[in-house]
Amino acid sequence: MSVNIQTIKDIRPFLERELASIYPFTEIRAFTNIIIKTIFKTSKLHIAALPESLLTKKQEQQIIRICRELKEGKPLQYVLGETSFYNCTIKVNRDTLIPRPETEELVDLVIKENRGFRGSVLDAGTGSGCIAIALAINLPGTRVMGFDISEGAISIARKNALINSASVDFFVADITNIDSVSAGKTDIIVSNPPYVRESEKKLMAGNVLDYEPHTALFVTDNEPLKYYKYILKLAKDILAEGGRVYFEINEAMGKEMADLLSENGFSGVVIYRDLNGRERMIKGILK
Repeated sequence: MSVNIQTIKDIRPFLERELASIYPFTEIRAFTNIIIKTIFKTSKLHIAALPESLLTKKQEQQIIRICRELKEGKPLQYVLGETSFYNCTIKVNRDTLIPRPETEELVDLVIKENRGFRGSVLDAGTGSGCIAIALAINLPGTRVMGFDISEGAISIARKNALINSASVDFFVADITNIDSVSAGKTDIIVSNPPYVRESEKKLMAGNVLDYEPHTALFVTDNEPLKYYKYILKLAKDILAEGGRVYFEINEAMGKEMADLLSENGFSGVVIYRDLNGRERMIKGILK
């Protein structure tokens, strides 16, 4: 790896040269902005104003390491150990999924439909805690809880709550075997459970398959709604009358999800499209 990175302005051409054969130019530019912002802990404008700033030896070594791991196919968020989600800094590792833009859209939907809400929210399968933390910050006065089967994920979620000064109660539980007493009564359940069918693996990027936790991503083709069924079973026990569920869903399963909600006693079922026009979110109200 040819190294010539002495100042901030040297970082971009170095990364473009080293990564050109692996990533599109636009993606390298996005990588570069995020890397510089993360390493220097400063704004893009501040960095642009100081292009001749010298790198320390530690910063130079950081950039070389980051570039090497990107060349190996490791997702940038795992390389840096963090990502941005709904204006929150979220630490991630291989115990957690990398938060996606469509999940931000789910959070945005819940916030916009529940301004002034002062009840309780449960995030089922919380992972990094990104959904629960964003809701706790943006729905002040709300009690927010989140659970996950992975102790590693819950450990990260608790750290993320501290980093973002968010009040969230996280606990370890298995959605396939959780009792209503553990979960407690709540007014809203939100979840982004595993929903990618095994047959859809071939459509996914290699770095997702190689690095992200498969248990948080995939379901079998013969039980694609498995986790939604468990969550709805729990919901009927713990939701207050008129309580709501919000789910992120597989874009190919909108009708099946709407039917499932109706079959489980939920009315006012609405499917929402994401910014790309895909059916990616659904809401239901307990009758």
